[in-house]
Amino acid sequence: MTQALGAEALDQLFNAARTHSKWLNKPVEPALLHRLYDLLKMAPTSANCSPARIVFVTSPEAKARLAPALDDGNRAKTMAAPVTAIIGYDLQFHDRLDFLFPHTDARSWFAGNDAKIQTTAFRNGSLQGAYLILAARALGLDCGPMSGFNNAMVDVEFFAGTAIKSNFLCNLGYGDASALHARSPRFAFDQACSIV
Repeated sequence: MTQALGAEALDQLFNAARTHSKWLNKPVEPALLHRLYDLLKMAPTSANCSPARIVFVTSPEAKARLAPALDDGNRAKTMAAPVTAIIGYDLQFHDRLDFLFPHTDARSWFAGNDAKIQTTAFRNGSLQGAYLILAARALGLDCGPMSGFNNAMVDVEFFAGTAIKSNFLCNLGYGDASALHARSPRFAFDQACSIV
């Protein structure tokens, strides 16, 4: 049986965690990004399809390639972040199901069905992007997930020649808590949920 996490862990992952826009001048080591991926890859996707493909943008040269695709309001904070993860999804994920889901011919569930491929890749890639946020927070990193960029430009610049499409971006690093605003409201249970 899975044991419930304590209050400190829940605060780090959810209750006290915030979306950061300002960053301390502290690098994120590549080994930590490897640990981050090694955590998020263990979380579930349908038929273990694992369609997320992630580019961790860290160098000034790569940031310069990303900058033109960013909306004006997202450019400065992204350029200042130690890492920007481009979370994409691979529309050819089903070609690896022989490895990822070997006990049946899962590839045949998708081959030739572009709508099912798109839906499955986007849904499960989005899940893996959410797992990335939780894994980053679990490892002591702060996150700044965002839309507000030109997907087509990012795809040409970072995924050219592949079947990978960008979904969203997530800045990673060590946030400057002094720059945080008050937390925005959230819906109460009865405003968002029902039990039937």
